[in-house]
Amino acid sequence: MAGEAIVVVSDANVVINFIHIDRLDLLARLPEMHFVVPEQVVAEITDAAQAGQLREALTRGDLDKVRMTDTAEIARYAELARTLGRGESACLALAEARGWALASDERRAFRRAAVEGIDERRLLTTPALILCAIRTGLVTVAEADSWKALLERRRFRMK
Repeated sequence: MAGEAIVVVSDANVVINFIHIDRLDLLARLPEMHFVVPEQVVAEITDAAQAGQLREALTRGDLDKVRMTDTAEIARYAELARTLGRGESACLALAEARGWALASDERRAFRRAAVEGIDERRLLTTPALILCAIRTGLVTVAEADSWKALLERRRFRMK
């Protein structure tokens, strides 16, 4: 890796999408990115099989679990949690405070809050991450197309 990795804090929906395609490991292989999940996101993933896959990925080091420790982060989290979910609030509070990128497929209120709180270029989605994997040669277009179909069956539509 030429430079320091960009830290990407991931929301549950992106983690779950990569679990659905059975490629959570791919997040660890994307160049110049290091993925983390807040403890609130880990707690949101309650399906036993999905939680097990996330635990395995954390054990392998594909992602790291992080917690908010700074009082400003915690205060921002509390403010955001009044209108957003716990995982989304934690991700956004951490991205704002630490200058991290944020991976989320949430729309509407979350996206508005994210664009206000961080530079829109630091907001990544499942399709953007899959496109990055294609461009860096980690996956083929055919693989990505099969994932798109699988995710659509799971009610996630890529634009």
